[in-house]
Amino acid sequence: MPYNELNAEEIRVIENKGTEMPFSGKFNKFYQDGTYLCRKCNAPLFKSDDKFDSGSGWPSFDDAIPGAVKEVPDRDGRRVEIVCANCGGHLGHVFRGEQMTPKNTRHCVNSVSLDFKPLNEDTSLKKAYFAAGCFWGVEYWFEKQNGVLAATSGYMGGHVENPSYQEVCYKDTGHLETVEVIYDPSIISFEELAKLFFEIHDPEQTNGQGPDIGPQYLSAIFYNDTKEEDIAMKLINQLEDQGMIIATQLINANDHEFYEAEYEHQSYYKLRNSKPYCHNYTKRF
Repeated sequence: MPYNELNAEEIRVIENKGTEMPFSGKFNKFYQDGTYLCRKCNAPLFKSDDKFDSGSGWPSFDDAIPGAVKEVPDRDGRRVEIVCANCGGHLGHVFRGEQMTPKNTRHCVNSVSLDFKPLNEDTSLKKAYFAAGCFWGVEYWFEKQNGVLAATSGYMGGHVENPSYQEVCYKDTGHLETVEVIYDPSIISFEELAKLFFEIHDPEQTNGQGPDIGPQYLSAIFYNDTKEEDIAMKLINQLEDQGMIIATQLINANDHEFYEAEYEHQSYYKLRNSKPYCHNYTKRF
């Protein structure tokens, strides 16, 4: 397979093992959902879910795609270099024991060594939208599921464009704290996701969720089509047959835009190595 043509700076870093200036790379403060590729050969290297802000000035990842990155002793005799396992292109260095994330690993990578492929360019993937109280806990549970490629906290259902967290909490925006789930339907189905939704919160609570009281914390499924609506109604009927009184609203997602929440609300519990205070799993199906 032919390699991509590299410019002078890319040759300096990727082929001659150079380092770009800290805080100068385009991916340092970049947090879209997708996959980071090798700039030289396009091999997938890192997933966006594993990216975190280390404060170092270079893109940092606490994990790599299995088999994609090779570790070799650095020529300085002290550090461990990381290279693309496919083409050998220099990526950066890996550090362990810094206690920055639960995985205790930091792949420190030069932006010029990377390309990026957004998730929304993959037409085989689907999106689902769930509101079940504080989005930190909802995101936590969906991120753990096999087949879920990304879970993003945000706002949906209201009338204010691009709302802030403060506006949603303290003003009448009509928005619910909502999580956008991007998933591979060949691995996990919408019905499995919806079942999890009903099992990680109290779908009977009418004034919020747990200790979080307010309209922004109400329970809702934003369905994309009648098939998803029918699945949600089927599950609600099953729960009501068990004697539950379900408060979950079913809302047409096509009538509303999803607005991604601020960076500090993404992967909240993962980055703090903690667990939700108001979202626990209860088997209901």
